[in-house]
Amino acid sequence: MFQKILTKTVLPAYLLLVGVPLAALILVLKAGSHLSAPIAEAVRTVSARTVPAPVSLFLLVTQIAVIILVSRIFGILFKKIHQPQVVGEMLSGILLGPSLLGWVAPSVSAAIFPAASLGYLSAISQIGLVFFMFLIGIELNPDELRRHSQVALVTSHASIAFPFFLGSALALYMYPRLGTAGVKFSNYALFIGSAMSITAFPVLARILSERKLLRSPMGTLSISCAIVDDLTGWCILAYIVVLVRSESSTKPMWMIAVGAIVFFAAMIFAVRPALMGFERSFRKYGRVTDNALSGMLVLCLISAVCTEWLGIQALFGAFFLGAAMPKDPGFVKAVQEKLESLTVVALLPLFFAFSGLRTSVASLRGDLWLDTLLVIGVAVAGKFGGSMLAARLAGVSWRYSAALGALMNTRGLMGMVVLNIGLDIGVISETVFTIMMLMALATTFMTTPLLELIYPSRLSLQEEKISSAA
Repeated sequence: MFQKILTKTVLPAYLLLVGVPLAALILVLKAGSHLSAPIAEAVRTVSARTVPAPVSLFLLVTQIAVIILVSRIFGILFKKIHQPQVVGEMLSGILLGPSLLGWVAPSVSAAIFPAASLGYLSAISQIGLVFFMFLIGIELNPDELRRHSQVALVTSHASIAFPFFLGSALALYMYPRLGTAGVKFSNYALFIGSAMSITAFPVLARILSERKLLRSPMGTLSISCAIVDDLTGWCILAYIVVLVRSESSTKPMWMIAVGAIVFFAAMIFAVRPALMGFERSFRKYGRVTDNALSGMLVLCLISAVCTEWLGIQALFGAFFLGAAMPKDPGFVKAVQEKLESLTVVALLPLFFAFSGLRTSVASLRGDLWLDTLLVIGVAVAGKFGGSMLAARLAGVSWRYSAALGALMNTRGLMGMVVLNIGLDIGVISETVFTIMMLMALATTFMTTPLLELIYPSRLSLQEEKISSAA
């Protein structure tokens, strides 16, 4: 089906859906260069990188226990209504914050999650996130691109360029009202565009797996697009983080740029070949040994420290080390089995909870709810519309194109990661963080029902039977 797509069809689609939005993005950045951000109490920024006050071990253990329990309950409930479990876990984090617990029972919220203790919770959640990004990097296998390289390239790049342009254009409206004082319009617009264009690769993969579509033509095309999308999107975000951080960094911009180039060159030409030793060890012993696992974790942390020191962000180092790891299916599965349960079940919910504690739905009043709906509408139009149109112009049928658009529109956990980075480096305010968090939740929640409407399970089963018979 997808193999018959011709290069002569793909090239004009690529130029149209990637070239035009990029040209329009330049015009947007020029048009907004004269705008100024408001100085208002409602849009002040708060950094998570403050020194935490001493907190008792009893309180910290209680926080972790409550978070894991509530996260697991909501994950199970959402799975029963045919939603990815991670959607329930994301929502549980918000409900534990001021949006629900802090509103309904402020005394309980203050007792369990006092402000002085959040620095410790943040630190532990960041460690979990570093390991999770390492796992995401391991899951990305560039070999998948060979199956649908042309369609994946045009669709994924269009699904970045189109929402990126729309998000940046939306910044023309948001920046004078909700922008952060001291942040340039160009940096603000680029970040909003980046947050709009991200796809949650792990959520997408789990949706396909639950619907038994992972190895179908639709599944392999979606995975291929998500791989290109994530690799491209994280590189763009790393560049934006460097731009923003360079303004307040003690290191000159040229040193950060040269350091980043040296880091990535070393990762590709020196570290990646050396990492093959882990695969050889796996083949020799038939398992991932404790020594090998400890070596991976140490390298992951060293890589994270390197990118943090360079002024990029620790998460990028972990992600790119994972992407450089060997991609033998047996080896990847063994590493996932070793790390995934602890990371996903115990550490990741701490990140959801910490994100939820920074989200205050109660702060959205009046026109801010209209702004939230506008942001969600632009996000869906950009990601769903851009992906669908790109796949269709590349020669894919309307049904498959729409299904691909629905899958690429899910932002989930990766959207939350991007937004937390934006709040940490001070490019967005708490208000915008809350608005964008609701957008990430809404676009993730709508993926499964929208996919079922466009590409029903019965249809995929019928196609599987026909394919097996053939």
